[in-house]
Amino acid sequence: MRLLRAALMPMLLLATLAACTGGNRTFGERARDTIDPPNGPVESTGRAVDRAIDRVRPN
Repeated sequence: MRLLRAALMPMLLLATLAACTGGNRTFGERARDTIDPPNGPVESTGRAVDRAIDRVRPN
């Protein structure tokens, strides 16, 4: 049970970060998703996490 909980905690964290992006994407983000759409849920979640982190602390 402890191993299962430890495995699911990062997924919960990533899901909450991915939920922060909402529909307020910039023009560049929409263009990138149109020209080069994410291949599967892992890449889509990765992009959402990157965008959520950039909104909190821009590069």
